Amino acid sequence: MKHIIAGIGLAGALAAAPALAQETKVIGVSIPAATHGWAGGMNYFAQAAVERLEATYPELDFVLATASDPGKQVNDIEDMVATRNIDALVVLPFESEPLTGPVQAVAASGAWVTVVDRGLSQEGIEDLYVAGDNSGFGRVSGEFMASQLPEGGKVVALRGIPTTIDNERVAGFESAIEGKDIEVLGMEHGNWNRDDAFTVMQDFLSKFPEIDAVWASDDDMAIGVLAAIEASGREDVKFVLGGAGMKEMVKRTMDQDPMIPANVTYPPSMIATAIEVTALGLVSNAPVSGEFIIGSVLVTPENAEQFYYPDSPF
Repeated sequence: MKHIIAGIGLAGALAAAPALAQETKVIGVSIPAATHGWAGGMNYFAQAAVERLEATYPELDFVLATASDPGKQVNDIEDMVATRNIDALVVLPFESEPLTGPVQAVAASGAWVTVVDRGLSQEGIEDLYVAGDNSGFGRVSGEFMASQLPEGGKVVALRGIPTTIDNERVAGFESAIEGKDIEVLGMEHGNWNRDDAFTVMQDFLSKFPEIDAVWASDDDMAIGVLAAIEASGREDVKFVLGGAGMKEMVKRTMDQDPMIPANVTYPPSMIATAIEVTALGLVSNAPVSGEFIIGSVLVTPENAEQFYYPDSPF
């Protein structure tokens, strides 16, 4: 079962869901720490969802843990199983490969497993998968790049942390620019981190005397890329395309900054969707297994106001 949804939109369903039993059920939530802007927003929405659902459902208890590396996340999950006997796990893997075995062990214990965003390296482990449309994210990015370089051009690209979703984004991007006479000079991991992206972009600038555009594929990385371009004094780069809808970058698009002509949505609030759907499955008879995929939208000066949230943490 695969659903394409545009946002959370589950509060009404949760409020109306009848409880099956009053015994306490424990949901573990394991997510990366706020190592970059998108993750900071994700942490905010996770905490808010947990507080809201605990207040609504006294029969649900939550344990929320954040991790700054895959090893810490593995330990967190093992502790949830050993000390809290969790009935369900909502996990956004720090990296796909190191978390696959531990999450598989949780599923084997009989607990419900919801995987968010960065998929596991083995299919079929989770009961529910919630994510943005990563193939679509890459495709929308590539289509915009091609539209801005109608006669072709030389571009560089920055990848995120090595994960299944990064692979999907890159595949979507490459498919969209195929046959468009766009040459990808280099593609390196910036790890969704502005400092890493700054270093990668410095290397690109030193290697390639002509760069027409940059697919940064993430707004934090776009900030690092822009800083490297400014420090170099180079004027050949026409624009940088990030993604995920950081308010700072959406505002620059809205203000028609030529260096940030567009953005691509990938909402950090998807973690709240995952927690809420998992809770719904525990307190009602609602069928919630399968996939919930949140589509990516191209943000332009014409529609940017719809995606600009000045009070957002991200």
